[in-house]
Amino acid sequence: MIRLTRAPDLMLGQHWVNLLEQAGIACRLSGCYLQGAAGELPVDQCGPDLWLEREQDKELAMRIIEGRAGPGEPRPHWCCDGCGEWLEPQFSTCWQCGAARPVGRHG
Repeated sequence: MIRLTRAPDLMLGQHWVNLLEQAGIACRLSGCYLQGAAGELPVDQCGPDLWLEREQDKELAMRIIEGRAGPGEPRPHWCCDGCGEWLEPQFSTCWQCGAARPVGRHG
């Protein structure tokens, strides 16, 4: 896992996770409950951290959360674990068997 950035608050951090997962980038948020410690801990250390599973996703992930990824940004096709059908990147569910696209699936 590689730390991408610290979100200013939990809501924005979760929004970033949603955007990245829609782009097929596996990630997670840690430190979601640190804001309750603000005052005891420095405020700038209390936001949730956004982590990526794959270092090679870092550049695209930063462009996405900064709003610099264009709508035509290429995303890979993916293969359904349930039936083996190849699907276009915009689909989050297999049209043949109904299985959900696995998080972080890059083809």
